[in-house]
Amino acid sequence: MAKLPEKTKQIAQVHAQLINSVVMACQNQSLLSQLEPVLQASEQNGWQDLIARIRKILSGSRDTNLLVGLDEEDAAIALAILVGLQDQTQLPKMDAPADKKFAAPGLANIIDAATKGDVKALSVLGDMAEQMVASSGDIRYLGAMIRPLINGERDLKVLTKNMDEKGVQLVENLLDELSQLNPQ
Repeated sequence: MAKLPEKTKQIAQVHAQLINSVVMACQNQSLLSQLEPVLQASEQNGWQDLIARIRKILSGSRDTNLLVGLDEEDAAIALAILVGLQDQTQLPKMDAPADKKFAAPGLANIIDAATKGDVKALSVLGDMAEQMVASSGDIRYLGAMIRPLINGERDLKVLTKNMDEKGVQLVENLLDELSQLNPQ
């Protein structure tokens, strides 16, 4: 199996914990009991298709046909697991940050889906916002603005109050991406 494409690597990096946990459980079945609550929670949050494929991988399937029918994000996660099982050097690093150039487009797509009523996107954003607000600096402010963004707030000055230059640039990029997704 080849190396992962860059976009797939970025998606995998966001889900590094899950991917690494699945690979470890495939290699050591005694870890399944620790993984099971994560899988159940993911299913309850709308990831049924992905978790069904992960369960097949945990049962020994390594067929890339498992990717058929998955959306881009789910397919990237499943592919990263399959590649990681063959070559552990390809697993996403647990402590590596995601590439910032993908932050605005990725977040914009999730926010756009949430504004259109996508329950999975709303759940993902809720989890993401909770983690971000518990952080510090601009990440904390970004987490706090998720609800206003879902509700349609697009005023840069309102959204970026108290943010530094890099935070303002990220929000500006995010607003640009959102406007491209919904041109007036």
